[in-house]
Amino acid sequence: MAVYALTGFSLVSLLSFGYLSWDWMKPSLVANVATDPMEKSLPPAFARPPHIIFILTDDQGYHDIGYHGSDIQTPTLDRLAAEGVKLENYYIQPICTPSRSQLITGRYQIHTGLQHSIIRPRQPNCLPLDQVTLPQKLQEAGYSTHMVGKWHLGFYKKECLPTRRGFDTFLGSLTGNVDYYTYDNCDGPGVCGYDLHEGEDVAWDQSGKYSTFLYAQRVSKILASHSPKEPIFIYVAFQAVHTPLQSPKEYIYRYRSMGNVARRKYAAMVTCMDEAVKNITWALKKYGYYDNSVIVFSTDNGGQTFSGGSNWPLRGRKGTYWEGGVRGIGFVHSPLIKRKRRTSWALVHITDWYPTLVSLARGNLSNVPGLDGYNVWPAISEGKESPRTEILHNIDPLYNHAKYGSLEDGFGIWNTAVQASIRVGEWKLLTGDPGYSDWIPPQTLTNFPGSWWNLERLTDGLRKSVWLFNITADPYERYDLSDQRPDVVRTLLMRLVHYNRTAIPVRYPAENPRAHPDFNGGAWGPWASEDDVEEWEGIGEPLKSRNKKKKCKICKLRSFFRKLNTRLMSNRI
Repeated sequence: MAVYALTGFSLVSLLSFGYLSWDWMKPSLVANVATDPMEKSLPPAFARPPHIIFILTDDQGYHDIGYHGSDIQTPTLDRLAAEGVKLENYYIQPICTPSRSQLITGRYQIHTGLQHSIIRPRQPNCLPLDQVTLPQKLQEAGYSTHMVGKWHLGFYKKECLPTRRGFDTFLGSLTGNVDYYTYDNCDGPGVCGYDLHEGEDVAWDQSGKYSTFLYAQRVSKILASHSPKEPIFIYVAFQAVHTPLQSPKEYIYRYRSMGNVARRKYAAMVTCMDEAVKNITWALKKYGYYDNSVIVFSTDNGGQTFSGGSNWPLRGRKGTYWEGGVRGIGFVHSPLIKRKRRTSWALVHITDWYPTLVSLARGNLSNVPGLDGYNVWPAISEGKESPRTEILHNIDPLYNHAKYGSLEDGFGIWNTAVQASIRVGEWKLLTGDPGYSDWIPPQTLTNFPGSWWNLERLTDGLRKSVWLFNITADPYERYDLSDQRPDVVRTLLMRLVHYNRTAIPVRYPAENPRAHPDFNGGAWGPWASEDDVEEWEGIGEPLKSRNKKKKCKICKLRSFFRKLNTRLMSNRI
C-alpha cells in the first residue's frame, strides 16, 4: 500500500516541475552589459568554431534544481535550461572519477581500467597516459583550453596533471574533496594536506577564498584576457556541492526555515553555485563570447542523500546503479541551437560529449578509434533521433560479490554475483549488488521519518542478484520484471558478456606511504619518479595507514559518513 501511495506522490512531483523566476538579469560580480545577446538570432550555420564552456557540478542530486520541482532556488540554471534544451534521458556515472574519466576520454570505464571505485590520493594511479583526451583534441583544432576546479583523475606523477593532459592552464584541486576555504584534504587520520594548485605549482596564496567564487572569478579573468575571435574551451568542474557542507552565511540565511540542517547547508551551496554560473554567463556576454558559445551543464553523479542531496522521485543515491545514482541533470544552452526552448528525451551519456564537442570544434576524430560516445549534436540542436541505443553503466569485477548471485542464475553465461548494469533500448538490467536502493524524498524535516527507511524492507527484501526494469514505462524502478521476462534478461546478459570481452584489466593499485603530504611540503601533489612506477603499480587493496596522528575536522566528518554508510548497508535484508 505504501508503495502505491509513494508512486502517486512522485507523479504529482513530476507534474509540478517548473522553474523559478528571480531577477536573473542582475549580475553580482560582473559589470552590466548594454544589450542582451539572448535576444539576438544567429544564422543556422556556424561562422567559426564555437566557444565551449562545460560546467560540471559535484554530487548535485537529480531533484536539486528548480525545474525538477525542487525547494532549492536555482534561477540561473532554470533560465539557461528553459531557453536551451533540457536533457531528460541523460546518464552519468554513480561516482566522481568514473564520470570525469568518461567525459575526458569518451570511453567506458572498462576501456580505461578505471571500472572500480575512484582514484584515491595515495594511489599510484591516474587516467591512462595512452588516452588522447578531449582537451588535447580541441588543442589540435586550434582551441585555447583551460580547466578550473576539481580534477580527481590522478596526480602521482607530473605526466598525470591537467596541464600535461591537454589544458593550457589549471586552477583547482587534484584530489576528490577539500575544505572550501582552507583547501585542506584528509585521506585518513593524520594524512592531511593542502590541495589547491595553479598550473603545476601549489597555490598557497589563494587559501581563505571560497572555492565556488574563486573558480567563477578565474573563468571571468580567462575570458577577459582572451580574444573572442579565437576559439576557447573552459572546463569548469565545481567542487560544489560535494561535502564538506560549507557556504557563505548569507546563502544559508535564505533557507533558515528548513528544519534539516544538512539540507539547509546543501541548498545554500547549490544556490551559491547557481549564482557563480550566472557570473560566468555574464562574463561570456560582457567580453563578446556569448553569441558564438555552447554552454553544457552536467552533474557528475547522483546526490548523496545523507549529506543533504535528493534524487526524488528516482530510486537510489550516489554510488549506486539505480536511476538515482546514474541519471543526471543535463542541459545545453546556446544561441547556435536550431530548436531551442524544449525538452529532449534523446538517450545521451556522458561519453557522448567527447565526439560531440570535437565535432562542433571541427576537430579530427579519425585518429581516436573505438570511442564509446556518439555525436549527439543533431539530436540536441535539431531534435533528431539519438544515435545511441544502449549504455553500459559498468562492470566492476572487484566490487563485493552479491551473496546470492551465481552463474546458474545468469543462464550459465554470466555470474550474477558480479556488479554490473546495462541499458538497452527501454530495458535496464542490474546484477550483483547495485547499492542502497530506497526511494528518499527531499529531507526538509528536522527528523527524517523512520517509515521511509523501512520501505526498502517491504519492496526489496528478497534474496536477489538480478533486476530488470522497463525504464521508459517505469522510470522509478518499482516493478522488477526479471521473473516475467527471462528472454529480455538473457538478451541483456549477452550484451554484458559482449562488453566484458572488450574490458581491460582493472587498475586499482595499493596506496603508497610516499604520497603523504608531509613528504611533499605539506601539500598533495606528484610524488613518484619514473623509476618507482613499475614497483608500485598493480591491482590491490589500499594500505592501512599506520600514522596515529590526531584527526583533523575534515577527517572526522569523512569518518562519520563512512560509518553511517556502513550502518545503512548493514540494515539491508
